[in-house]
Amino acid sequence: MQLKKIKPTSNGSRHQINLQKNLLSKTNKLLKSSIVGSKFNAGRSSTTGRITVWHKGGQVKRLYRVLNFSNQKYNSLVLSNMYDPNRRSFISLNFDLEKLNFFRTLSTGFVYPGSLVSCSSEKVELKLGNRTKLKNIPTGSIVHSLSCGENTDVLFARSAGTYCQLIQKDLHACKVRLPSGLVFTVLNDSYATLGLVSNPQHNLTCTGKAGRNRLKGVRPTVRGIAMNPVDHPHGGRTNGGRPSVTPWGIPTKGKPTVLKKNRNYD
Repeated sequence: MQLKKIKPTSNGSRHQINLQKNLLSKTNKLLKSSIVGSKFNAGRSSTTGRITVWHKGGQVKRLYRVLNFSNQKYNSLVLSNMYDPNRRSFISLNFDLEKLNFFRTLSTGFVYPGSLVSCSSEKVELKLGNRTKLKNIPTGSIVHSLSCGENTDVLFARSAGTYCQLIQKDLHACKVRLPSGLVFTVLNDSYATLGLVSNPQHNLTCTGKAGRNRLKGVRPTVRGIAMNPVDHPHGGRTNGGRPSVTPWGIPTKGKPTVLKKNRNYD
């Protein structure tokens, strides 16, 4: 996908940079049964109704596309790549050549309509989009949609342009570098898809104005120093002679917040 800079006809479009999505399928009436409505709780508790996550609320309505995050065996043909309003990556519509049914998955980068992709617990052809166990993938490979076991759904590397790297293999476990840089140990029977997630240029786009983020459900972030003293320790236009802290008084710069016994991830 190429980046497209909008002409500066207004202040909101002056710095806006979008992706040219002319290669995506605009309308597709196949598999409409897997498109369901979704309720947006705006960061509130489902029981008390109180705000539990700040800076959320006020997004436009969107429909949820049900994706296949399982590790079931399939040999499918990629029919089209589509936009999904619920995630930054694109999604693919696949047709299973054996079970003769349609399903959606996360798109793999540089896998275009007409490609054959498969998922199997045995060795598969090492090409982009194929899914298999980590013990069948050579060390140093780039993978995404990593599960944490044979019977678990996809947990890691699902956002646009992210990937994991297989850095070490053992008889029973593998060490994988996650997108955060953390080296994580998973079982050999964990599944992963070869390649990286689609839409790797997402981080190069520019919304151009705050209104587009409001439509996505992102509310403004207010600085603590701009609040009143009853709302934040930094309120009243002063930090109060103390280092930067959260609204609950926990230091935010430099002090670790994870217990020592929880720091060892291996």
